[in-house]
Amino acid sequence: MTLSISGKTAIVTGASCGVGRAIARHFVDRGAKVMFADYDEARLKDEIGADADDDGGSIRWFAGDLDKKLAIANLLSATIDAFDRIDIVVNASRKIQTSDPLDPDDPALDIMMQRNLFSALKLGQMAARRMIAQAEKDGREDGPIGSIINITTLAARHAHPQLLACSIAEAALEQATRSLAVALAGHRIRVNGIAIGSIMSASLQSCLKDNPDWREIIEDGTPMGRIGSASELAHAAQFLASDGAGFVTGQILAVDGGRGLIDAVSVPAY
Repeated sequence: MTLSISGKTAIVTGASCGVGRAIARHFVDRGAKVMFADYDEARLKDEIGADADDDGGSIRWFAGDLDKKLAIANLLSATIDAFDRIDIVVNASRKIQTSDPLDPDDPALDIMMQRNLFSALKLGQMAARRMIAQAEKDGREDGPIGSIINITTLAARHAHPQLLACSIAEAALEQATRSLAVALAGHRIRVNGIAIGSIMSASLQSCLKDNPDWREIIEDGTPMGRIGSASELAHAAQFLASDGAGFVTGQILAVDGGRGLIDAVSVPAY
């Protein structure tokens, strides 16, 4: 088995910034063809517009609201049109929003479930159908045909008063990852997750601007004593996407500097 993803085609959501951008760029550097997907069209153009070739290149971009099923269908079609196939899906688009745990009318839970669970689940399901169809077309009767990777956070496992809605949605995505892994194993599609913590995501950057004192709290609550860069989880994503992880499915790999090993309830789950 090899850790190479060269020649494979990947869709990476949330690819205009932070974790998604780091993974997408890493995949391109490792020889993959990548569709950078995000709802923020202007930011996508600024980030990779100049790098996206019309013909023969390894980078394309797609802007759309992936909360909507039609946008997901259009993303898959655009990827097939550009690269002829889909081998890897990385659901890195996430939203972190605080909520009032005592307010039953707080809309945060609906927002978190839609953005962090339903969009990722539907994209995974619809991409899996494309992967199965292309394997049948190619006559591939054995060997892996696809990998789906969902990015979650430690909020799925650690409770924090202000992150009730986020924690519920992230925990649901982890369970969806395991359930979909079992459902798709017979189709030779692997589904795994990466739970991040103490990683300098776009969400954490934004929160640190508003709450600069959180940096020290997060660093003190991380056994490795620092905040990791977004690029540090890209290698983990490559492993899960590669045939080297061919017997790995339904797993949630923590990339968190050891945060998940300690009691860190008072530490914001970023």
